Amino acid sequence: MADSEDAPPPQQRKIIHIDMDAFYASVEQRDDPSLRGRPVAVGGSRARGVVAAASYEARTFGVRSAMPSVTALRRCPDLVFVPPRFDVYGAISQQIRAIFADYTDQIEPLSLDEAYLDVTEDRHNLGSAKAIAEQIRARIKTETRLTASAGVSYNKFIAKLASDQNKPDGICVIPPARGAAFVASLPVKRFHGVGPVTATRMAALGIETGADLLEQPLAFLHAHFGSYADYLYGAARGIDHRPVRSNRATKSVGAERTFESDIASPADLHAALDRVAEAALVRIERHGVRGRTVTLKLRFSDFRTITRARSLSRGAFDRESFIAGGRELLDAQLPVPLGVRLLGLTLSGIHDGEEATEQATLPL
Repeated sequence: MADSEDAPPPQQRKIIHIDMDAFYASVEQRDDPSLRGRPVAVGGSRARGVVAAASYEARTFGVRSAMPSVTALRRCPDLVFVPPRFDVYGAISQQIRAIFADYTDQIEPLSLDEAYLDVTEDRHNLGSAKAIAEQIRARIKTETRLTASAGVSYNKFIAKLASDQNKPDGICVIPPARGAAFVASLPVKRFHGVGPVTATRMAALGIETGADLLEQPLAFLHAHFGSYADYLYGAARGIDHRPVRSNRATKSVGAERTFESDIASPADLHAALDRVAEAALVRIERHGVRGRTVTLKLRFSDFRTITRARSLSRGAFDRESFIAGGRELLDAQLPVPLGVRLLGLTLSGIHDGEEATEQATLPL
């Protein structure tokens, strides 16, 4: 967070992070009254299927997005699976984005169901960023019959944390005077960019809350987290000078999984690849993107990491070609010389025809 691009802004920003509540599942429950009040998972119910989204009723059983469907069913035997309708979700997302555009031109979508808005300029003289967020939420509910939660703060990092604070259908406002204390009170696993693997590494170092992170000197963070240290150091202090970027193109979208135990057999690796591919496809559809390059990532038991890529035939993207591309890349590496501790699959060479945000590969 220390490069020239992220120099302190000339004025205090007013940032809103809008996050739709259980978006895919809520759309299905809206459109099919028989699903209301029931635990619903959007995704495939087959053995290698992945949950794309879960209703709040399902979440009470521990069902989460990116979870293997078989695991979700074990946790909630009454779970109802509904196939995704990404064309419908995309159309609703455009409807919501049109609402955003009434209030600001500075919109940074993160996916179909969430976005940052810079409302430093009060276009409609509503008096505060909170008032703008409340009006946006009310319009979303009226025009789509869906609910959204909002975080309002002076930077993107805290606004995103705040939007999750009072879900569902809630709002949380964190002014500058409360920013650092708010961050200190939260577990680091809630920080955007801190996935399960990083959170486990932090816990091993005695870092479990924002307050714990605040105590660590920058040199210590650099020693353990490399270039990520600057971000963590600033985040612990409630500092984030990143602007809302309405024109940042997506570079790649994918998923990866770190295994509890190294795997080496071709059958186990193929099964793992299929699960990771399903999770990656959910994120690809959520971002509404298409691309032309599939990249396989393997990290072996000695921590050596390799990546292998191939272009899709005729540059066309579809579900089958993405999975087939990943399998071809994996087959070329078999048999593996050592056990595999991490496997990832991403799509790059992105083209989406509209504004999108840069999206790093996300852990499962």
